[in-house]
Amino acid sequence: MELQDKTVLITGGASGIGKIMVRLMLERRAKVILWDIDQQGIDRTIAEFSNKGELFGYNVDVSNLEQIQATAKKVKSEIGIVDVLINNAGIIVGKYFQEHTSSDISKTMEINANAPMMITREFLNDMLNQNSGHICNIASSGGLVSNPKMSVYAASKWSLIGWSDSLRLEMKQMDKKVNVTTIMPYYINTGMFDGVESKIPILEPEATALIIVKAIEKNKKLMSIPGYIYRFTRFGQAIMSINIFDWFAGDLLGIYKTMEHFTGRKK
Repeated sequence: MELQDKTVLITGGASGIGKIMVRLMLERRAKVILWDIDQQGIDRTIAEFSNKGELFGYNVDVSNLEQIQATAKKVKSEIGIVDVLINNAGIIVGKYFQEHTSSDISKTMEINANAPMMITREFLNDMLNQNSGHICNIASSGGLVSNPKMSVYAASKWSLIGWSDSLRLEMKQMDKKVNVTTIMPYYINTGMFDGVESKIPILEPEATALIIVKAIEKNKKLMSIPGYIYRFTRFGQAIMSINIFDWFAGDLLGIYKTMEHFTGRKK
């Protein structure tokens, strides 16, 4: 997909890989809209990148359906049709399941699983009507592998992967030129996963954001970062018993212990 002159909306665009993708899209001469709950972060991002092209910021809590609908309406009236939607906003609560509050559970599902569906619903009809567009959903390798202290996060990302790839198939079945990319990155060094200890290298934000943007340009369907995560996981789950896979993922690779010292981003 040629991104020049396209209108790109990125949720969670005021920090982390979202902010980097804002810059990368501006460098490709796209018109960029960022949604974020952090107004100060929005202001800083706009000030930092204002000389790079057309950039617009909207303060929105993506766990709030009314805000999603009202902000989508403003975007359409003030800017126009969104050509590329990147559902990037996400949160994690790293605890054993019984330690989660009901609010932890509902917020995680609302932001990670429900929001991408609700936001896409607001912009998809325009893409269908013009028979072009791209939806990129940032899931997680946590949507492929079960992991202690990530149960609710994993649930939200498993949900996102299932919906996202089903949407891709629906577009194909309807013979519509609306492409869907599902991204499943490993831990990214943005602060969101502070305290994580991993034998598998933790991803650097700049390189990860660039891989995602290139995946959109190349109309990739389903991609883990690094690429071997998806292949190894699916192959291992197919040929190994649960006990052997637990040994492979938990003891050999140490994945089940990565969250033991998790602290997350400091408020």
